[in-house]
Amino acid sequence: MDLGDCYRLLGLRSGASFADIKASYRRLVQQYHPDINPDDTKAKDKFIALTDAYKFLQMVVPLEETAPKSSPKSSYSSTAGGVNTEVKPPKSPFKRTVTPHPPKLEDIEQQLKWKTYDQLQRFLQSKRFPQAIALVEALAARLPADKEVRQWQAIVYQIWGRTLISENQLPKARIYLKKALKTDPYNKTLLDEIQSDFQRLGQIF
Repeated sequence: MDLGDCYRLLGLRSGASFADIKASYRRLVQQYHPDINPDDTKAKDKFIALTDAYKFLQMVVPLEETAPKSSPKSSYSSTAGGVNTEVKPPKSPFKRTVTPHPPKLEDIEQQLKWKTYDQLQRFLQSKRFPQAIALVEALAARLPADKEVRQWQAIVYQIWGRTLISENQLPKARIYLKKALKTDPYNKTLLDEIQSDFQRLGQIF
């Protein structure tokens, strides 16, 4: 399941906000919940697919920053005898009022990037390689100019290719090793390692 499939499954367009994703998910899982459809296998499968799509989107779509709540005024104002009197606390020379600014898009993207990196590491450690590939491809699609993300993508392809060699799925291993080279062609260290992997393939063939 890729990023576009997740949006389509939830009935949304690509790029929908996390609030829309959450609302659509809650509405649909109520409709397809196994407790409501106890003997409906298709509804159960739909419920599982919706949950998987929502979990995936949780990892790759940044949460919206909530707007800061307006704080009550610290001054007391009253009208006495037609004259407006306003009592304000004395200004401290050590305090400075800072106007909150919404986070920059670059900051949100970096938060997403490193949150995804942590999840990617967990997938690799638990040997959930297809999930790792789907996750890093989604991140690369969102940050196509990020060289570091492209490097992660190539490394994941190579790791999966090596795993396929050990499982004797040689044609598929060759495909992913070539994808690794194509993704990060100027990485000398990666190039040397993949050449070694291709030598292993040649010996097996």
